[in-house]
Amino acid sequence: MKAKILFVDDDNFLRKVYKSELNDQGYEVFLAADGEEGLAMVRKVDPDLIILDMIMPKKNGFEVLTELQSDPNTKNIPVVILSNLGQEDDIKKGLDLGAVDYLVKDDISLTTIVSKINQYLHSKTQSKEARNNNH
Repeated sequence: MKAKILFVDDDNFLRKVYKSELNDQGYEVFLAADGEEGLAMVRKVDPDLIILDMIMPKKNGFEVLTELQSDPNTKNIPVVILSNLGQEDDIKKGLDLGAVDYLVKDDISLTTIVSKINQYLHSKTQSKEARNNNH
């Protein structure tokens, strides 16, 4: 069964690039263009991992993370933040809100991101399944 990844980012080009790359890696990819759409998609598809931008219309990434963490049905889904916000305060806030990783778009390649996604989906402690078993 293919792992399901939800990619939430308001950058249309980036969404297409990631969908193509992650599909090639064998993942089923769902896309959302803003925070509200992202939350709706989470409830609809129950993804195994979420890649989340921080600066988006309607609801920003911090608001989305807060909502995901406050819902018992979504709090164990690993969230990898992928954002242009690279300030230490933003990174700390994202991780404190429950993200498993915080990646800065300008500092990281698509290949590295895909490798980190693989790592989190197959991790004995960070995967959704492992997190569900521990909580």
